[in-house]
Amino acid sequence: MTDLPKAPGPVRATPVTLPGWQVDFVHWPYPSVIAHRGGGRLAPENTLAALRLGAAHGHTMFEFDVKLTGDGKPILMHDASLERTTNGWGLAGTASLSEIAQLDAGAWCGPAWAGEPVPIYANVVAWLLANRKLANVEIKPSPGRESETGAVVAMASAMAWQGCEIPPLLSSFSPEALAAAQRVTPALPRALLLHRWPSDWLAQLRRLECVAIDVNHEILDRERIQQARGEGFRVLTYTPNDPARVEQLREWGVDCVITDAIDLIKP
Repeated sequence: MTDLPKAPGPVRATPVTLPGWQVDFVHWPYPSVIAHRGGGRLAPENTLAALRLGAAHGHTMFEFDVKLTGDGKPILMHDASLERTTNGWGLAGTASLSEIAQLDAGAWCGPAWAGEPVPIYANVVAWLLANRKLANVEIKPSPGRESETGAVVAMASAMAWQGCEIPPLLSSFSPEALAAAQRVTPALPRALLLHRWPSDWLAQLRRLECVAIDVNHEILDRERIQQARGEGFRVLTYTPNDPARVEQLREWGVDCVITDAIDLIKP
C-alpha cells in the first residue's frame, strides 16, 4: 500500500449519556470460559469466521481486539502491523478502511480460510447481537493513539449495546485507553490487562474503576487471586490452554479463563 493517510488528531469526546446497565456484578453475568480471538487456535483470529467456529463449539462469549484504521474506523486486529495476519504490509493504524477492506485475513491460517476479510467492528457487533453472544472487547490502540482508541471504541460499544441486558466487558493493557473509556462511557464495565504484576495494581484498578483484573495465567497463584477477590475484583486470566491448568485456576477462584483451546476447554 502506498500514500497512506496520516492518523487523525486526538478525539475530544464528551461523555455519552446512556441509562446505566442494571448488571449485578456481585453474581457476575459472564460465562467462565471465553473464546480467545473468536476461534482460538482453530481459525484465523479476529474474524467473523473465527467467531462462528467458536459458537459452533458452544461458546457464548468471545474475546477480540479492536483498533482504529488511519481514518479512525474501528476494526478487529491484534498487531500494530498487517503482515502476520493479512496479505498486506505496513501499519494498520495508518491504512484507510477502504485499503483494509481489500486484504485477506484468512489465508495465513490455511487455504480453507482464504478470502476472509478483516472485520469492521460494527459488523461483528451486529453478529453478536443477532446471535445473543457476549463480548470481551480488548481495546488495542496503535502506539500514540491510546486515548483516541479508548474513547472511540467505548462510545461505539455503548451505543451498539444500548438497551441490552448484559453489556460488553472492555479491557486493555493501556491505562490511558481505559481512562478514556471511563471518561466517555463510565457505565461500561472495564478490566485492566496485566502481563506482569506491578506493585500499584490495586491503585490502578481503583483509579480506573474497573470491575475485574485480567492477568497472564503464568503469573497467577492462589494468593494473588484471593487478594484480588478480597479487594472486590473479579479475576480473568489468559490464555491457559491445558485443561488441568484451567481446573487448578478454577479451584483457586478464577472467574473466567480466556483460552485458545476452544475444543478442549468447554463452555
